[in-house]
Amino acid sequence: MKVLVVNNAVPFIRGGAEELADNLVRRLNDTPGVQSELLRIPFSWEPAERLIDEMLICRSLRLYNVDRVIGLKFPAYLVPHPNKVLWLLHQFRQAYDLHEPGQGYLGDERGAVIRKAIQAADDRCFSECRAIHVNSPVTQDRMLRFNGVKSHVLYPPLNDGALFTGGEYGDYVFAGGRVAPGKRQHLLIEAMAHVKTPVKLVIGGPPESQAYVDLLREAIARHGLEDRVELRLGFHPREDIARWVNGARACAYIPYDEDSLGYVTMEAVEAGKAVLTTTDSGGLLELVGPETGAVTAPTPEALAEGLESIVSDTARARSLGEAARGVWRAKGIDWPDTIDALLA
Repeated sequence: MKVLVVNNAVPFIRGGAEELADNLVRRLNDTPGVQSELLRIPFSWEPAERLIDEMLICRSLRLYNVDRVIGLKFPAYLVPHPNKVLWLLHQFRQAYDLHEPGQGYLGDERGAVIRKAIQAADDRCFSECRAIHVNSPVTQDRMLRFNGVKSHVLYPPLNDGALFTGGEYGDYVFAGGRVAPGKRQHLLIEAMAHVKTPVKLVIGGPPESQAYVDLLREAIARHGLEDRVELRLGFHPREDIARWVNGARACAYIPYDEDSLGYVTMEAVEAGKAVLTTTDSGGLLELVGPETGAVTAPTPEALAEGLESIVSDTARARSLGEAARGVWRAKGIDWPDTIDALLA
């Protein structure tokens, strides 16, 4: 069976979806009787009018010598094929859940036309699919609410769990992942101004923009946190990420309404680390709670209090982390079962 995985491609932006796509292709190629490749389709959401062209480009593509298509993200998953399966990571959220609270940019009359076109393209695509899997109950609920389409939750497995063995509970909190406004690392820096326990904050990952990096550096300087907050920006080898997670006292991940459990969360709990997050962080709240970390309001003061509750007592940090690992492993998420579901 020749399986083509299709995903979008925003140049120089890499996150969990890109890691998932690469590892999915690798795992498919490890499956007897399967050949797989990844097709990344260039994508830009600005200007908004360009979205119509992007959808038309994907719908006009014709795939040959392909037995099965696995679509991951908008608009790449619109590519037509008679034997297509979706493993939906998220739709174009500005046309759906981000539009409702006014966080999207399609709120004017022109935007209403574009949103309608996106929803119509999605509805057509979903009706053509052999099966629809989603990465979390959060994504499942959105699809049912906005499109009236039922789906099956298929959690993404951890890509390289053998690296996240755990280790010492050191003198820092690690905040990994893409560095971007939606991941809200700026709130963690603001929180550090209120943290009394002598721990550092290490932020490690690729930045989405120089403007956001400048904002983080300004906050560090404004609070005099140069000796307590370290920015390790850029793409890092997986071994480095694992070393920083394994040696942390705890980890922090506070995205706004995350679609899934989040690789940052999964890596932390596999390593036996407690996680700090917020009440509006979405999918990762399946793993993070008072028994496995701390969940607070998304304010610097509340985050500081939650962080203190974990890091001020190393024994407590260890106990929470061990509980988090147990909750994660009890889900039994692995690649063999995932591949079987996608090829069924």
